[in-house]
Amino acid sequence: MAEKRDYYEVLGVAKTASADEIKSAYRKLAMKYHPDRNPGDESAKAKFQEASEAYEVLSNPEKRQRYDQFGHQGVEFGPGGFDFGRDFSHFQDVDLNDILSSVFGGMGGGFGDFFGGGRRSRRSVDPNAPRRGEDMTFRLDVDFDEAIFGSERTIDLSLPGQCPDCHGTGSADGKFRTCRTCGGNGVVIGGSGFFQVRQTCPACGGVGQVIEKPCRKCGGSGTVKTPRHISLKIPAGVDTGSRLRLSGQGGGGVRGGENGDLYVLLGVRDSDIFVRDGLDLEVDIPISPATAALGGAVSVPTPHGEAQIKVPAGTPNGKVFRLRGKGVPSLRGGDAGDLNARLVVEVPANLDRRQREALEAFQKASTASTYPEAQTFANRVKVFFAHRDKLRK
Repeated sequence: MAEKRDYYEVLGVAKTASADEIKSAYRKLAMKYHPDRNPGDESAKAKFQEASEAYEVLSNPEKRQRYDQFGHQGVEFGPGGFDFGRDFSHFQDVDLNDILSSVFGGMGGGFGDFFGGGRRSRRSVDPNAPRRGEDMTFRLDVDFDEAIFGSERTIDLSLPGQCPDCHGTGSADGKFRTCRTCGGNGVVIGGSGFFQVRQTCPACGGVGQVIEKPCRKCGGSGTVKTPRHISLKIPAGVDTGSRLRLSGQGGGGVRGGENGDLYVLLGVRDSDIFVRDGLDLEVDIPISPATAALGGAVSVPTPHGEAQIKVPAGTPNGKVFRLRGKGVPSLRGGDAGDLNARLVVEVPANLDRRQREALEAFQKASTASTYPEAQTFANRVKVFFAHRDKLRK
């Protein structure tokens, strides 16, 4: 058996391709190699099946993750035929009755008839019916200040909208033909042996019909990229990973269908002053040795303006002062976070002669009690070495 090609190679996309890029690549290949457009061409049929298999895996986030990690072995059927542990989440339109109907379909009636209920067969979808636009995701990086205080932005995007030439039908002349892959039912039966499942036809997307002459402008998709200017209000308190939903601002609907939604995924740039931890902020405040030793008032920047803290005499380096309610505002209207100001004693630099002489005089006047922490450390070192010398004897 020939070795399977890499699914990304089959679709001609990079491994970092988005869901929209994967869908677009598959649509082009499906239109090119579809059996209806290449009757009797076994090579085209094989390529169509190969592309459909690749799309089935890469369009499903969970399957794609398994494929990226384990390759084809992570998503293929087991050695005994059908893999009962396989993920069927992509069969969006299948219920238990659909599955069992295909199993008992040869018994003279559907599974519903077996229990006396009955079930209508699936009908093809009207290709000219209104279709809702796709939900789109856009990443936007904002400054730290915008995340704290909120802002308003205007973003320029190119989003899919109804093709003006074919009015969203995808057909150049408005004509459609019954899909040969599913026979117009919109579904195909997969699996093997006793257990079978139905899935949406990959050739027609469940519509049951295919386009005879694709529209040149949109390539048969029914949509074209359209420039859009969108106003966005960023509320105060957002953080990296926050997602804003703009209803009806996503991909344009076709043939009278409603627009999809636009989701804006935010990333927040780092601040030059603050470090954020949830709703709390941290800031380092440089102070002089004199202020740390003698005490005094120190100014602390907060999102609400400058605040004053009183530093007691003898404050050690690294002392943290908590300013309650001076942090990030809550998106949900609760209490704002706190701001933690950490004092950092700065060593004097660029001393002139007078300053150096003053420090030397201070050093000569100092005693062991002037630096209690240094004295405590020195005492601990003496105890350590004394214990070491005792152990060596």
